[in-house]
Amino acid sequence: MSAQPYDFRPTGLLPEKSLRAIRAALTVPQDLEAFDSGLRVVLAEVRVQLDAARLADFIDTWWLIACDSVKDPQGRSEMHERAAHATAAAARGEPLPRGDKTWEQLLTARGVQL
Repeated sequence: MSAQPYDFRPTGLLPEKSLRAIRAALTVPQDLEAFDSGLRVVLAEVRVQLDAARLADFIDTWWLIACDSVKDPQGRSEMHERAAHATAAAARGEPLPRGDKTWEQLLTARGVQL
């Protein structure tokens, strides 16, 4: 299940909430790979369970990611780079780097009012 604030108002040209439009809006290779592999898993689950709710959740989640990709493709790419560096550091047993901003500061910088 995904949740959005009650006053969520998309801005700009956002993708439609369809699998084709969502996939077309993804700009980062890691997102495309995750979308494709996740869709295969979800469709297999739907075939076995005969319940499309899992597919609806998948579409909701990936629509939000696609909107973020449209709004800030550079930010998506940087997020994946930071995640790769953190994963490599953790594999080497190094402590994870710590940012100098709180979650509240990060969200405020992105325009989210708390």
